[in-house]
Amino acid sequence: MRGLLLAAVMLGTVSAAHAADMPDLPVLRGGFTDGLSKTSHNWDGFYAGGNFGYTTDSSDFGQSVVGLTNYIFRDSVLQGPTSTWSLLKTNTTQGTNFGGFVGRNWQWYDAVLGLEGTYTYFNNLKTSSSGYNSLDIVNPPGDVQPTGVTNHYLTTLTGTASAQVKDMVTLRGRVGWDGGDFMPYMFAGAAVGRMDVSRTVTSDVKLRQDATVTDGFGNVITVTGTPMQVDAQSQTQSQHKTNAFVAGWVAGLGFEYCLWNGLFARVEYEYVKFSPVMNTSVTLNNARVGLGYKF
Repeated sequence: MRGLLLAAVMLGTVSAAHAADMPDLPVLRGGFTDGLSKTSHNWDGFYAGGNFGYTTDSSDFGQSVVGLTNYIFRDSVLQGPTSTWSLLKTNTTQGTNFGGFVGRNWQWYDAVLGLEGTYTYFNNLKTSSSGYNSLDIVNPPGDVQPTGVTNHYLTTLTGTASAQVKDMVTLRGRVGWDGGDFMPYMFAGAAVGRMDVSRTVTSDVKLRQDATVTDGFGNVITVTGTPMQVDAQSQTQSQHKTNAFVAGWVAGLGFEYCLWNGLFARVEYEYVKFSPVMNTSVTLNNARVGLGYKF
């Protein structure tokens, strides 16, 4: 019995000594080194950089000249019928853009929140539209005609409009995810653009009064009148705004990748919607690549 106990004690001593000589593997402690997990990267801090890209501009001129036609036909029976005319159409153009950005990130574990300001200059980003419409407006509401007379207002409108976006500043809030050396993010915020906007419309109105009479044989005959120029509603009106500041909103998605230390590259898509100016509404789609440095 004593021999068996002595052998057990010796075996335990040898096993303990052997275990002490084995390498200290973290996996044996229930954990892994950073080398077996994602590479950690600190996105927290201030950063700045520059970018360039491509822009698609879509400008809706459908109601651009309505303000001018309402002025021409003010206090007349033609204001109502002409206010619904969509004389011009939506038009698009493309161009390059370049600019810069500066911002600040705050990081909590894998979540990255940020606030960023950007400036973008657009290279010759100008759209325009022209149109023509002619209509015979018969006895419009509010018009008074003599008995047996039908009033025909032969109305023609010719219009043009243009909008050029020169540059833009934005203030954007960002939400990102720390993926190690890369960070996908989305953003939204406010935008202010600087534009040149113009619109012109020319109206030509003639009044033709057709009379319905009964001849000596009881036949009803329509006598077509001679069109007469209506000078008060036949005129040209124009309006121009240079360097007009227009508010809007912005949203989009992006991706940043750490190249070396604080140096990073980014790719992003940005949607911008401006408030209408002179009844002209402008929408931008911007695609950019950039290079920045986090301090």
